[in-house]
Amino acid sequence: MAKKIGSVARFGARYGKRTKTKLLSVEKLQKKPQKCPYCSRYQVKRISAGIYFCNKCDAKFTGKAYVIGE
Repeated sequence: MAKKIGSVARFGARYGKRTKTKLLSVEKLQKKPQKCPYCSRYQVKRISAGIYFCNKCDAKFTGKAYVIGE
């Protein structure tokens, strides 16, 4: 049986290994908690592409599509 590679296992045998590993790295970045630029807490969640919300200070702001900024 083939080894599953995280959340991209939902694609099964389609799209190839390289494409799925790139998608896996992007999904790991966008799912982890990110630092709020206003209160400096790691409680920011991604709402949609480029829109973020801090659960601590209730700030809603924009950033890059998958991460706030680097």
